[in-house]
Amino acid sequence: MRKASAALIFATLLLAACGRPAPDASDKAVDAANPLEVAARERGIVHSGAPEPTGVFERAHDLGRDAMCVVLDGAGQWRFALTAAYGPGLSCRARGEATRDGDNWRLHFADAPGCEAVVHEEEDELRLPGSLPAACATLCPQHASLAGLRLPRASWSEADARDLRIIDGQGNIDRPCGG
Repeated sequence: MRKASAALIFATLLLAACGRPAPDASDKAVDAANPLEVAARERGIVHSGAPEPTGVFERAHDLGRDAMCVVLDGAGQWRFALTAAYGPGLSCRARGEATRDGDNWRLHFADAPGCEAVVHEEEDELRLPGSLPAACATLCPQHASLAGLRLPRASWSEADARDLRIIDGQGNIDRPCGG
């Protein structure tokens, strides 16, 4: 008897739901002034819609951690710091400036004169090209390279980017985008 009345209640609710009209497009719009939406954008949890690279790109893997922070550094210009791990004691580190290049970003590596790369963000992942100029070889020890590196976006927040910690070449923890 108990199962029969539970089934009857379920069937009644199911039929009642069939009579509801489909939500219109205005119900799906995001209220940008909603305090929860504002807080989520400020914290970098959701994309602000701004076409800029500010934030953190990061991924952990078996060989270590790859990370990049990007912060605004003037009108139409950003600065970045990047590290890519290839195992114990083998990693690439780079710093530089980023500028808009059409729909992409051009990275100018400070420690390697003549080393520039056009990168793009696709599906919240920053993708470096599969080959880099010979001048970029000084960014990495031995035969390691930043070519083809992919970094998923972890945050759109400038505060997160300024707080990102990267281990420098001497083993010290550094906040390269801070300050």
